[in-house]
Amino acid sequence: MNRIILKARCIILLLLPTSIFNCYSQEFRMPLYKGTPPGFINNGGTEKVRTDDIKVITYVQDPDIAVYLPSRKISSGQAVIICPGGGYWVLAYDLEGTDIARYLNSVGVAGIVLKYRLPTYGNCKVPHQTPLMDAQRAMRLVRFNAPKWGIDPGKIGIMGFSAGGHLASTLGTHFDYGNKLSADSVERVSCRPDFMILIYPVISFIDSCTHQGSREALLGKDPDPMLVRYYSNELQVNKDTPPAFLIHADNDRGVPPENSLLMYSALRDNGIPAEMHILSEGEHGFGLARGNDHIASWSESLKLWLKWLEKK
Repeated sequence: MNRIILKARCIILLLLPTSIFNCYSQEFRMPLYKGTPPGFINNGGTEKVRTDDIKVITYVQDPDIAVYLPSRKISSGQAVIICPGGGYWVLAYDLEGTDIARYLNSVGVAGIVLKYRLPTYGNCKVPHQTPLMDAQRAMRLVRFNAPKWGIDPGKIGIMGFSAGGHLASTLGTHFDYGNKLSADSVERVSCRPDFMILIYPVISFIDSCTHQGSREALLGKDPDPMLVRYYSNELQVNKDTPPAFLIHADNDRGVPPENSLLMYSALRDNGIPAEMHILSEGEHGFGLARGNDHIASWSESLKLWLKWLEKK
């Protein structure tokens, strides 16, 4: 009898890691493309990661997504692709990426961090097109894999911080519904986000309120006026643009809050549901702002907004 009990205990211990894995969140990484990314120039560069106060990535060579899935027990079926900021020069990968994904997991939402290529390192054939190309691919890839990841393919949003907010709003205003003739099954999938979350975003490239560093990184020092208009996303909103949640600090001197105001106004003009919060403090780049309850309250507001979206 004692041998039977001992054997049963051993079986339980062997099964325990699997049980723990099923109860808690899952994390894994996936490349955006099979083989060499489209538009890639091999100029001998290598990706660099710096960790000081935050983790910063530069010279991205192989774009990918880091997928953070919540426990299925608490999952809402929603997912958010996160675009870290950094002026299109760097990626603030943990502050505006992995930290956010883990927060989203805590409220039952899948968080997918996009490591997108940057237009400033000479490894992209058409620099201004490359970040958007990677964001579009990320949306298609997540939607394609949604059923096996426990995600509702009709509840996938895009989120971005600062220049990542520009990329997120660019996807929200420059999407397509997939190429049904493509030999690549992922490319047949729509890249339209179901909603946008824009945190102290760069929106406009118009001189009066733009973040010059982001505009110069994406379009160069003397940009074509047509491209300036094309990437001024408040000018690209239409009836098919998805709903949006916006956060900005009133005292943001890096990216003026007029960027969010312009986007909010454009959404309202087109009858698109939008929620905007202007915080009286926070300046720029506050992330989750764990040390300040007032600024950090934005994440609770986002949680409530996501619950509101579920009902629609």
